[in-house]
Amino acid sequence: MSKYINFLFLLILISSCSLTKGLKEGEYLLYDIDVKGNKLTNKNDLLNLAKQEPNTRIPLLNTSIGVTLYRFGESTYDSIKPLKKKARYEKERLELLRIESDSGGFTKNQRKRLIKVNSIISSLNKKIEFGNFFMRTGNPRVVLDYTKTEESRRQMANYLLNNGFFEAETDFEVHTRKKKAYLTYLIVENSPYLVDTFYTRSDDENIYLILQNHKTKSQIKPSNRYDQSAITRERQRVEDILKENGYYTFSRSYIEYNVYKDTLEKKVDIEQVIRKPIFAEKHQVFFLDSVYFSIDPPSTELYDEGKKSTFRDVNFEVYEDKYSEKVIASRIFLNKGDLYNRTDVIETQRQLANLDLFRFVNIAFDTLGNVLRPKIYTQPNQKYLVTNQLGASITEQVPGPFFSHSLRNRNLFRGAEIFEFFFRAGLEGVVSATNEGGVFRSRELNTSASVIFPQFLFPFNKSSLQKFGRYNPNTRTLIGYNYVNRPEYIRESVNGIIAYNWNTRNLKQQYTFNVLDANFIRSNLNRDFRALLEDLQNQGNNLINSFLPSYVSSISGQVIINFNQYGLFQRNRASLWRIFLESGGTTLNFFSEDFINNRNLAYFQFLKFQSDFRRYIPITNNQTFAYRLNLGLARPYGISNGILPYEKYFFAGGSTGIRAWQPRRLGPGSFTPETLENGAFDYRFEQPADILFEGMFELRSKLYGYFDGVFFIDLGNSWTFQEDLTRPGANFEFNRFWREIAVGTGIGLRMDFDFLVFRLDMGVKAVDPARPLGERFILDDFFRNFLGSRGQTVFNIGIGYPF
Repeated sequence: MSKYINFLFLLILISSCSLTKGLKEGEYLLYDIDVKGNKLTNKNDLLNLAKQEPNTRIPLLNTSIGVTLYRFGESTYDSIKPLKKKARYEKERLELLRIESDSGGFTKNQRKRLIKVNSIISSLNKKIEFGNFFMRTGNPRVVLDYTKTEESRRQMANYLLNNGFFEAETDFEVHTRKKKAYLTYLIVENSPYLVDTFYTRSDDENIYLILQNHKTKSQIKPSNRYDQSAITRERQRVEDILKENGYYTFSRSYIEYNVYKDTLEKKVDIEQVIRKPIFAEKHQVFFLDSVYFSIDPPSTELYDEGKKSTFRDVNFEVYEDKYSEKVIASRIFLNKGDLYNRTDVIETQRQLANLDLFRFVNIAFDTLGNVLRPKIYTQPNQKYLVTNQLGASITEQVPGPFFSHSLRNRNLFRGAEIFEFFFRAGLEGVVSATNEGGVFRSRELNTSASVIFPQFLFPFNKSSLQKFGRYNPNTRTLIGYNYVNRPEYIRESVNGIIAYNWNTRNLKQQYTFNVLDANFIRSNLNRDFRALLEDLQNQGNNLINSFLPSYVSSISGQVIINFNQYGLFQRNRASLWRIFLESGGTTLNFFSEDFINNRNLAYFQFLKFQSDFRRYIPITNNQTFAYRLNLGLARPYGISNGILPYEKYFFAGGSTGIRAWQPRRLGPGSFTPETLENGAFDYRFEQPADILFEGMFELRSKLYGYFDGVFFIDLGNSWTFQEDLTRPGANFEFNRFWREIAVGTGIGLRMDFDFLVFRLDMGVKAVDPARPLGERFILDDFFRNFLGSRGQTVFNIGIGYPF
């Protein structure tokens, strides 16, 4: 009861801090802003130009947490105190600098003290300018300022002008009520001006022909509305084209635009003018000479003249003889005699950096007449990189500590190979499938060793190294060991992988092709768990085959298509689509059944497909809509006897899936778990399935400082292809699957520290397909009882965004 009283007291305390309290005569709180009259322009774009925005308020309450924090900080802030403190430390800094001047240097303690004094002064400057911690965390209330309102109106007028509304009119009106101001910007767009013609004028015939050959990609299109941003994009496009055709010294400052308006027809003619350079008749075209490549010593204290050699017109001067000239040359795309091309320069820098051998890659050019001599300067990266991590994950609401260690050895065989060793050991909370005792801790250990070669290995020939250099090719070989100790079983596996990886030149597509993925698996089953699996087998469920000593092999391919740099969470829309295909046990088709049956191992044949699409859509500066659609299909065939390897099944539920269900516990289909004595469903058992569908939708909003709020709706389920006598309703059927879509909703809190995102979600079951038809909508239970019926609310804690 005390926590409800405290919560009520907090609400009363916050609500008592009225935003309009204490305003002076003639002052009005900016309570709301709006834009009216716009028809063709975006309302949010116009609102973003407003110099003042209302404070974020708590719904139904005339108050704001940010303003409350600011007021509290303001009431305890003494502006004189930091000024006096700053004067004292500046005096000490001057004294320290005088000592340095007189003695010609610092002692170690004096240098440390100067660094500390400078840090304190920097902190005091921040405090003097922005106030104390509470003032910097919160924000002052926004009082209507007519000067800023007029500036906002002018900005909107300029925006309309730049978007073709040359005769637009802007104004604003303010309505006041009870010390609150309601501000509305009034827009009259009038008719927009359209582009009639767009043409280029240049005295340089070569430049004119180049631009004519690329005019289909022009950003300025006839019949389109005039758009100043299109002119900006066109100027950049022209510069890029010319720099890709030898014009090393050309810049966008040589490009001018003249706009001729026809006020009667509401049209414009746009002339693009390429100006001459000041001291020449035309812009110079540059050709490349041979490349100079240098690897400097890792420290200035080391002196080494380096080994000098030449390979493919690249002059190497390498610190110590430890680097493959052939591999490095395959990532250099600057060839003697070629026209200068800025794209080749950027790709050379990027692909050399992708080798992970160098701390930096700088490319400079020496000019002689119309010839450029490329000079590439690098410095070796540290040979070894060791990373240790100690932390905890939370599963089944139980914290589990873990320790991980990784070692990276660069340039292993002097051919730019990367050796990686990884080790992880940890505990994790799990629910026993055979014991009523609740949550147990499982022990997991993973270790692997891999070598990454910066090229495609067999069956490719030597010329492939140079041929595919622009696509960042590599071959990854790995051998690993995994150990899992759960209450039901101990499972060990040894796996080996050979995979090819590459990406497109524009980095929008990444490809992986696993030519070999082999696993030897051994399981030691608890007696009770074995009895459970045997009982399921007697009922027609052959899940026990997934725990037999087995050999699982497959080939697989994956493509990741990244639209507009998804993952950077910038203001632009972005998407990511991952497609995965896997064929397991394919080579077994070449062996007879007698050969396979005479082995003391279980074998599997299966096909697996997964499509994972994610999209990020900014709505305003402070709000974003994001969603994920995930579809998976896995079908055993042949000698698998209808069973998949356990690791190849799909599972629904969890912090990155349908969050209102515990991990791996949703479904399949309308299967109803057994009921415990308290009336709740028994979610002890994981629910493997062949089909998975998930849809996750989030509205993300900035709150204060590092805090973001989320409202989400998740829907989906898992199914089996065949009927499962031990789980009635688990199979997929077109005439009823839509009635078996589970729906969960909830809210979440994100603490985004840039380098780390901490996530807390509260998921609430809204539609539960495990219940009888007509009783599946249970969201109203959440509002009738605190946190709903037993098991209806699930809390998830995680690191990073769920998608």
